[in-house]
Amino acid sequence: MSGFAWKGLAIVSTFPAVLTIAVCGAMAQGTSLPSGAPGATMTIDGRYLPNPPPSFGGDIQTNADRSKPSWPGLVVPPKGAPNVLLIMTDDVGFSAPSTFGGVIPTPTLDRIASEGLRYTRMHTTALCSPTRAALLTGHNHHSVATGVVVDQATGYPGYNSIIPRDAVAIGEILRQNGYDTSWYGKDHNTPQWAASQAGPFTDWPTGPVKGFDYYYGFIGDDASQWQPNNLFRNTTPIQPYLDHPGWNLTTAMADEAIARINMLNDVQPDRPFMIYYAPGGTHAPHHPTPEWVDKISAMHLFDDGWNKLRETIFANQKKLGVIPENAELTVWPDTLPQWDTLSAEEKKLFIRQADVYAAYLAYTDYEIGRVVQAVEDVGKLDNTLIIYISGDNGASPEGTLNGLFNEYAAANAVSPTIDQNMQFYDVWGTDQSYPHFAVGWAWAWATPYQWTKEVASHFGGTRNGMAISWPARIKDEGGIRNQFHHVIDVVPTILEAAGLPQPVSVNGVAQRPIEGVSMAYTFDDANAPDRRTTQYFEMFGSRAIYHDGWVAAAPPPDAPWILSLAPPPKDVMNGFKWELYDTNKDWTEAHDLADAEPDKLRDMQQLFTMEATKYRVFPLDDSRLGRFISDKPSYAPGRTEFVYDGTIMNVLLSGAGNAPSLLNRSYTITADVEIPSGGAEGVLMTDGGRFAGYGFYLLKGVPVFTWDLVDLERAKWRGKEALAPGKHTIEFDWKYDGPGLGKGGTGTLKVDGTVVDSHPMPKSLPITLAWDETFNVGIDTGTSVDDADYAVPFPFTGTIDKVTVKLGPSEE
Repeated sequence: MSGFAWKGLAIVSTFPAVLTIAVCGAMAQGTSLPSGAPGATMTIDGRYLPNPPPSFGGDIQTNADRSKPSWPGLVVPPKGAPNVLLIMTDDVGFSAPSTFGGVIPTPTLDRIASEGLRYTRMHTTALCSPTRAALLTGHNHHSVATGVVVDQATGYPGYNSIIPRDAVAIGEILRQNGYDTSWYGKDHNTPQWAASQAGPFTDWPTGPVKGFDYYYGFIGDDASQWQPNNLFRNTTPIQPYLDHPGWNLTTAMADEAIARINMLNDVQPDRPFMIYYAPGGTHAPHHPTPEWVDKISAMHLFDDGWNKLRETIFANQKKLGVIPENAELTVWPDTLPQWDTLSAEEKKLFIRQADVYAAYLAYTDYEIGRVVQAVEDVGKLDNTLIIYISGDNGASPEGTLNGLFNEYAAANAVSPTIDQNMQFYDVWGTDQSYPHFAVGWAWAWATPYQWTKEVASHFGGTRNGMAISWPARIKDEGGIRNQFHHVIDVVPTILEAAGLPQPVSVNGVAQRPIEGVSMAYTFDDANAPDRRTTQYFEMFGSRAIYHDGWVAAAPPPDAPWILSLAPPPKDVMNGFKWELYDTNKDWTEAHDLADAEPDKLRDMQQLFTMEATKYRVFPLDDSRLGRFISDKPSYAPGRTEFVYDGTIMNVLLSGAGNAPSLLNRSYTITADVEIPSGGAEGVLMTDGGRFAGYGFYLLKGVPVFTWDLVDLERAKWRGKEALAPGKHTIEFDWKYDGPGLGKGGTGTLKVDGTVVDSHPMPKSLPITLAWDETFNVGIDTGTSVDDADYAVPFPFTGTIDKVTVKLGPSEE
């Protein structure tokens, strides 16, 4: 086994051998107590978690005065084990931050790199849920059932979104070895059917699979930073933004992490901690504060457009040494417009998009810096291992060619025009938008590589910048490391740094060997040979295999920003054209050698098949929409009638069976209410909000039903007069013009059996409501479906006896 010296302490590498750690009696503040004394501590073996109960070390006689007590020791990590701050931002392309050549200022990432090491060949999976599952477990994403995002889970071992119990996450391993573990921000790794406040909570951040003591963050793809209606503290939904204008989750999350750092330092100052910090930035919606937008806009970073930006970044990267001098800038694709061909209005819009995005990245990095500073302020930075991974995949192309004032438009296969986007120009980035940038920026923020998020075949989708610092251990300050690594290598790195073995058994379940390799060998030696020599990649059928510098790659036949409800090609295995690159000579994958090296390509393709078989990648599937709307497990399968007595709040993901899904079907909603003598108003039932969804409510006593069609238009059915005091039955009936997705239909509003409004709606939402909003009865907790009608929470001021929802068959 290898070892390294650290402040006079020999820390022994635990990989690949298993290290047996002796029980010790080290006491806090450097004192010691004999085994069995109150306050004595012990470091457990660590291979079997939880640790088998120790034998009683005292003496028991018939009387206490002749007996000797003995306390089991408090479990603590090995002496000198570092604190761990693991940071992963969202949807940040390799070249967006200043640390890797970008023009967007990221001084915190710069700081970690200057105080530690900058890694130029770290890789992700090309998509968020899969990358995060791999990051937290040390296993390839298909190995832990997360071949795609959890929204697209299917019933295959590599894709069902249930992280197996034989591959528990680093939080559980460290927690059972005595660490305090906490998680802040995004959790896109809880199966949808368990993602409501009804649980079960086994697969939540605080459950026994992920193992974090404390959670503060949002469940799902993303969240509004202004009104995150999918925000939880542990497993309880919270709404801290209500009555607090200007509140922003990006700052609130940092406040929460800092508060825990300070609390631990006050209460248990010698207990090591692990913080997993996963902000919403910079996934859409891009929601920085106005001050940050003003600051970035004043810098005029993007006025020359995306083509010139690539050239600037490329030159910066060579100066920084994050790409070699002989690296080539890959060609701009024909499918994207050159900046000089755009109209003045298009340029104005796109610059605004880039300014808001850059402000969001800079703001996110600033708040991360506050967390790092808090660690320093309590005197613990020296022995804190900080791993800052800039993005969980490449820059996102999901903004389509024109950008999006509302991400839910694209999620429903709507591509806003320039004119539609310009209607939101002045509120871009505020809570009146849910915005995303045009694809041209995504390609620029992949410089010098090809492709973007969702594309696993090329480095534009999978290569992300990373910096690691650990002042007590890493002495090559500002060093650059070019070894090829993957996010599955983070867990074994943490374990080696902490002096802990890979567990053999956790919670009674035998563990599969971790598939990553520790990166600690790079800490002292910039020229150490790579220990990750082979790595497969796959997402939506696009795939690649890396081996000893060679890459065989099969990019997608259609770009991911092309929105379509049409089914994908059936033959995913053979329907993709392969390319071949020698990255030992061609760092950026600029020259395809497939025609010149057919034998090498064939060998690489065979290697991919072997790796894919080993790691549960098959069956390949290029369907996106189909998997998104497909049936998934439910605790009420086939349920077509939902009855609610009184108020219920914050039920996530109606499409997962947690609440009634009204899309692509007929339905009837019946509310039995009692109106008091002074009249009543408020929400009867709602799902979604400002950017997509529906609301059924009384407005000044008048019944209203509203469909918000991605904030571009709203359809309303309205009663004639306010309801008189007494009991009433209010009904909204929708007859769908199916089969098919997003078809129209006719809505009819009735009061006490009498029709008060009826008219058609020519189209409906085909795919999704706003996933960061929730289903509510009797109140609204996120944003309203029409700000002109009411402001949240708008509780119903009468009495709800019962709300009944009856669903017709799905006509997808």
